[in-house]
Amino acid sequence: MEIASPMAGMLIRYSVGVGDAVAEGQEVAVLESMKMEVPVTSSHDGTVADLHAEVGAFVQEGESLVSLQ
Repeated sequence: MEIASPMAGMLIRYSVGVGDAVAEGQEVAVLESMKMEVPVTSSHDGTVADLHAEVGAFVQEGESLVSLQ
């Protein structure tokens, strides 16, 4: 299961790390777009398998941020 960026913006932080358990609706990352912080939440329960983007990187809409097992 992949959690993708809902919009283009800068990844300012992850709220989870590899191996963390994640619940549906939990914040996993925060993007900054147009000087607004936008939380990215999980649509499923799972365990974080991988973090794909580097903090500080500009990500595109639909780009994978987090993989869940």
